[in-house]
Amino acid sequence: MKLLRYGIAGNEKPGLLDHDGKVRSLVDHVDDIDGSTLSEKVLASLRELEPAELPEVQGDVRFGPCVGNVGKFLCIGLNYSDHAAESGMPLPSEPEVFTKATSSICGPDDDIIQPRNSDKLDWEVELAIVIGKYTSYVTEEEATGHIAGFCICNDVSERTFQLEKGSQWDKGKGCDTFGPIGPWLVTADEVHDPLNLNMWLDVNGRRYQDGNTRTMVFSPAFIVSYLSQFMSLQPGDIISSGTPPGVGLGQKPPVYLKVGDKIKLGIDGLGTQTQTVVRWIDKSVDPQILKN
Repeated sequence: MKLLRYGIAGNEKPGLLDHDGKVRSLVDHVDDIDGSTLSEKVLASLRELEPAELPEVQGDVRFGPCVGNVGKFLCIGLNYSDHAAESGMPLPSEPEVFTKATSSICGPDDDIIQPRNSDKLDWEVELAIVIGKYTSYVTEEEATGHIAGFCICNDVSERTFQLEKGSQWDKGKGCDTFGPIGPWLVTADEVHDPLNLNMWLDVNGRRYQDGNTRTMVFSPAFIVSYLSQFMSLQPGDIISSGTPPGVGLGQKPPVYLKVGDKIKLGIDGLGTQTQTVVRWIDKSVDPQILKN
């Protein structure tokens, strides 16, 4: 299934994408697409529905973040061997873990707001893992059964904040609108080989990233198992699993996003995202308002 959330920012409704690419409403069946929806029991009940019999959502549809009420937004750095080489950094012996603030989450086609004092705004197409049930101290073999599905994440990054203001990456990762997810959450049963997915990202029509998940250092199942040794994972938690080469920082010379730039990115079977970089306006304005 391709589960999604549609509607105005902050008031999204649950839905799914049918086989013809039409958005169908699930409001009569679940309250939201979030941790409470991602249990095996609820997903099984949704699979029994006939999409053609669900109400079609008419008109222009804004896709919201494909998972709501996210508790944790975790990320893995340097998880592609070719990206580590591009960065001039050794392959990690264990996953490099950092977090993105959940307030960074936005819809897949929402504008990216360039933060105040930002001068090195960058992009990263990533495969995101969505947790389906309580996960603690699981083995790699067990971890597969704890993954509800996958989606696209653009791990938007501000490199000055990330790399030039101390040792903590989080400062450059969690700004508002730095976490577009979606357009859909594709359930794990429909992602037959998460380690063989083509992924790409264009800026203003130029292809910068063109990779495949097969160059991952640590697989999704390993990542889930690894993280579960240090913290419990709850349904609806998101783990963004790293990016292939081609980020702006890795260009020679580096290339960074500026206001007006248009980004398009995608992963096989998971859809596409399209964003425009806009100027930061005023810290008193809720970014949710800017999306409407």
